[in-house]
Amino acid sequence: MSLVTAVALGCVLLVAVASGVIGSFGVRFARSTSDFLAASRTVSTTTSAGAISAEYLSAAAFLGVAGLVLKDGADALWYPVVFTAGYLMLMIFVVGPLRRSGAYTLPDFVELRLRSKTAQRLCSFVVMNIGWLLFTPQLQGAGLAVATLVPGVPAWTGSVLTGVLVVAVVLFGGMRSITFVQAFQYWVKLTALAVPLLVLASVAGLGTLSYDRPAPPRFTADTRLAVHSDVRLQVVEPVRPVVHGVVDGRPVDGTMTWLPGEHTVAEGSTLWFPAGRAVPVPVGSPARDDAWLVPDTENGGVRLLALYSVLVAGLFGAMGLPNIIMRLYASADVSSARRAGVVVLALLGGLFLLPTLLGVLARAYVPQLLVNGDGDAAVLLLPTAVLGTGPLGAAVTGLVAAGAWAAFLATSSGLAVSIASVLAANPTLLRRKGWGDFRLATVIAGLAPLALALGLPRLDFVVGVSAALAVAASTFCPLLLLGIWWRGLTLPGAVAGLITGALVADLSLLCSALVADPAARTMLERPALFTVPLAFAVFILVSKLTAGQVPPDVARTMSRMHLPERLSLHRPDPHNEPAPPDQRS
Repeated sequence: MSLVTAVALGCVLLVAVASGVIGSFGVRFARSTSDFLAASRTVSTTTSAGAISAEYLSAAAFLGVAGLVLKDGADALWYPVVFTAGYLMLMIFVVGPLRRSGAYTLPDFVELRLRSKTAQRLCSFVVMNIGWLLFTPQLQGAGLAVATLVPGVPAWTGSVLTGVLVVAVVLFGGMRSITFVQAFQYWVKLTALAVPLLVLASVAGLGTLSYDRPAPPRFTADTRLAVHSDVRLQVVEPVRPVVHGVVDGRPVDGTMTWLPGEHTVAEGSTLWFPAGRAVPVPVGSPARDDAWLVPDTENGGVRLLALYSVLVAGLFGAMGLPNIIMRLYASADVSSARRAGVVVLALLGGLFLLPTLLGVLARAYVPQLLVNGDGDAAVLLLPTAVLGTGPLGAAVTGLVAAGAWAAFLATSSGLAVSIASVLAANPTLLRRKGWGDFRLATVIAGLAPLALALGLPRLDFVVGVSAALAVAASTFCPLLLLGIWWRGLTLPGAVAGLITGALVADLSLLCSALVADPAARTMLERPALFTVPLAFAVFILVSKLTAGQVPPDVARTMSRMHLPERLSLHRPDPHNEPAPPDQRS
């Protein structure tokens, strides 16, 4: 075992053990629904802000942003901006009213607003849909990290170990345990990005790097690559790789010449490129460094629409993430939740800057990741590419590995709690025998995405997370905005909108795997641009057509959400504090 591998494994193990120890402190307190779902609303502003930031900054932020900057350049700068702006939208339009409603989960909010068990149960399935779509990339990311840092070890081992640890922490402590674990993990992630960036930038001379040249990136050393899925590459200068596999539909075993143009490399092929040669890039990405520096003006059309679609998903999807919504209830009151939200915005903005700069370094030091589509591994491979495999390179790699694992664990833990909460509270899913159901629901919440992670091909982290955000933006975003700010929302309108948004978004994602045309597949993988307006239209139109079915107590419900908590309207009622699971009817 190499020094780099040994140090990386040691740091990952240290984070896992520390997370388990910190989580164990919440076990003795998790004795009620309030403990399990909202940590009894006793979390301080600082701790809450750290936990929210850790949960929101998933593998897509820690690893995916740098990979996107490596591949797309200036166009990728929108992603961290819009993900932060999405949380700002949540703070402005949702946090106060939703927190004052008293509902712990999105299904509980729907029951409060529309007085319907049917709508509540429908929301439970949508929560699981979104949660598992988000959970799966986290587990696949853990597999990628293991395969990258420990050559020869199968990726599935990382996915399984992460899934088991997440289930164990949540199983015994619920929200109280993971809140303190996530607050710890945020600072691990921040350190694991900030310190390596300072070291790598000083050694590599980040300020001296220049990309203002009409030429493609170059291989920094003789490079051998394995292609894990079919890839279409764009070549701007002739290159002569050694190929063992299938290129452009024919088998090749030896040296071949790639002329300028497009070339398709089949899954399972291996490529060897000599140092100093031009790096082929994925079709649609900037092939020259000077084009990489500026927003894309050459490929317009579908590429631009796909970018807009991801921006719509990020901006509106944050308002519908069930794991983030649940976080609003861990604070003592609305004021505390808002203060925590302001701190979160600062924490998000500061941390998102770091992987962006690491992506700039990756363009110079690990451009080979453009060829096989493993851009998500850029942050993991940068330390040894810049510093070598000596003690300093090993130490920085270990720190990055620890941060990556903290990212996987933090988001996965919150998702497990949010999914388990709706499973345990839904009589059509479990029999609700008390605390045993929360335990069983937690196991199901972790095992289902683990099966998906092992059975589905891995997408880029940001693409996978954007898919979940698209479903959230097409379902819970219009439900919350209209339910909070429009008296006219009716039960038929909400049901029709939820079904339409979820079905169209999910079908688009499923069809993307069956479509051969790259342009059509790109749009189907990023459906928010058309699913979000469609969902809003269905919510509003059906509610208008069924205006006579507005809940009779809507005035009191709206007043409860929009008036200050100190008024008598906020005295406890059956919809404010859920009873323990063994007492619910």
